[in-house]
Order: sequence, then C-alpha cells, then structure tokens
Amino acid sequence: MTIIIDQPSLGEEKKITCNTNDLILDECILVHESESNGGFDAPEINAFGNSFRDYNVENERQKSVEEFYKLNHINQSYDFVKRMREEYRKLDKVEMSIWECCELLNDVVDDSDPDLDEPQIEHLLQTAEAIRKDFPDEDWLHLTALIHDLGKVLLLPVFGALPQWAVVGDTFPLGCGFDESIVHYKYMKDNPDYSNSLYKSKNGVYSEGCGLENVMISWGHDDYMYMVAKENGTTLPAAGLFVIRFHSFYPLHRSGAYKHLMNEEDAENLKWLQIFNVCSKYDLYSKSKVGVDVEKVKPYYMSLIEKYFPAKLRW
Repeated sequence: MTIIIDQPSLGEEKKITCNTNDLILDECILVHESESNGGFDAPEINAFGNSFRDYNVENERQKSVEEFYKLNHINQSYDFVKRMREEYRKLDKVEMSIWECCELLNDVVDDSDPDLDEPQIEHLLQTAEAIRKDFPDEDWLHLTALIHDLGKVLLLPVFGALPQWAVVGDTFPLGCGFDESIVHYKYMKDNPDYSNSLYKSKNGVYSEGCGLENVMISWGHDDYMYMVAKENGTTLPAAGLFVIRFHSFYPLHRSGAYKHLMNEEDAENLKWLQIFNVCSKYDLYSKSKVGVDVEKVKPYYMSLIEKYFPAKLRW
C-alpha cells in the first residue's frame, strides 16, 4: 500500500510517495530504502544505536538530555523570551556571511539532542544533501536545510554564550496553556507561567486563528535564525522562513497541538514543515555518522547563498 501526501506548491504541484512497508512516524512514513532516483537513504537508528527521539532509553546522553529539558522548561517564560527577542533583534553582535557562520558551528554540540554528538556542520550538510536528492528543483529548500540550525551560534562567546537551555531543544508557545505533548512535560509545572492566570487557558493572551507570526515561541536558535534572515532581507519564500522558525516546534508538527492559533498561511506553510521534519526524514533522520565532502558541495551552496542572501549579514 502507498500513501500519497499532497505537497504544497511554490510553482508546479508535486506529490510525495511514502511506502507503508517502512517505519511509521505518526501519520507519515519514512522510506528506509533509497528510491530509484537516488533519494536519501534514511538510517534506522541514531548515532548511539537507538531509535530516533527516544527520550526514555538509557544511554550515555540521556540523563544530560533530561536535565537540559528540566532547565529549559523552568526558565523559558514569556517574560524571558520577550527580553531575548528585544536584545537579539538589535543584530549588533557581528557581521559575517552565511558560510562563515556555517563554519563557526564546528565548535557546537547540541546537548538537547539524544541522537547526535558530532559538530553541527555535519548535520547541516547531511540534511541539505538529503533533501537536495529528493527535491532537486527546490533550491530554496536545499538552502533552508543548510541554514536551519545556524542560530546555534548563540552558544558561542561572540553571540553572548547563552546556556544550552536558551538555544537548543524542542520549542513551544508562551502566553497560553502548555500542551502535554511537550517533551518532558512534567517540568513545565515548575515554569513561572504555569500558574499565571493570564496564560493558563487554551488561547491565553492570543485569539484563535491569530497566526503563529504573532505567537511568542520559546527562545532559541530557531527564532534567532528566522530573525536574522528576515531582518537581513532574505529572498527565501515564506515557507522557508516558516521551516527555519518552527522546525523544533514538535508539539505542532508531530503532535498537532496549537493548530487553533494558526491562520491560513500557516496551514499552507505547515505542509512544507511536515515534509522537512516529519514525512520526509530530512532533519531528524539525516543525523547519522555518514560524512559529507564539504569542499565538493560547497560551490553549489555558495551559489544559493548568493542568490537568496546579501554577502554580509548582521547577526
């Protein structure tokens, strides 16, 4: 049996074919075997020999991952995110190119990730090359895949050396009730917003259908990179910016929570986000020990950077 998933079009309409004989992730299917067109061969296990995003299995990173989420959930409040957005919207840390920022990630390891313990540059290129093979005509999506995690430079001294809990990990909305689909939800009860009457209801300070653009999301690399791209005048389509900002928003794109806050444009862009994160294995399931020849692929991505971004960006 084969499931056909409608894919949003930014030009010609396409469809994605998912094989139901392979691993099921929620409503979507991950294809384990390479397609005849040379598509990405998704690994079945992560770098530690376990299933992806398994937050219960015991391994060498699991205890540190749970401790990370405890700190994240306690400290990511509405007021904290508001302060971070105001501070980093100034874009006064440094000026550099997209590729220079990619190279900075060689020094970054994500403590919230139970699947990977290698430098982030490997993950960026794995993701971009994987999606490039399956969507050769969507160059904006290739570049989106390359830059989606660049905001993790917030961990480095020149960007303020923010703690891991303020940079990485799954994201969630502030200013409304916390959904139980949030990973390690038990720690949300220690968040100062949990008992705030303004934020406890389903909508909280928002109105239904207000649009995710107007929703405060927990602060981290996603929101920061979205801000950098938008404020520097990127010509990436709206779907690309949506993927950058919400690729860690697992309660939405994996569990279907918070859809009541979305507007029509969000609904269209969510299709691309699900392709990126859920249905087509590009972000999560490209995290393997298989390396990428950086020098071989660099010219292609440099051409995309030149197409969609200025030579230097304010960060």
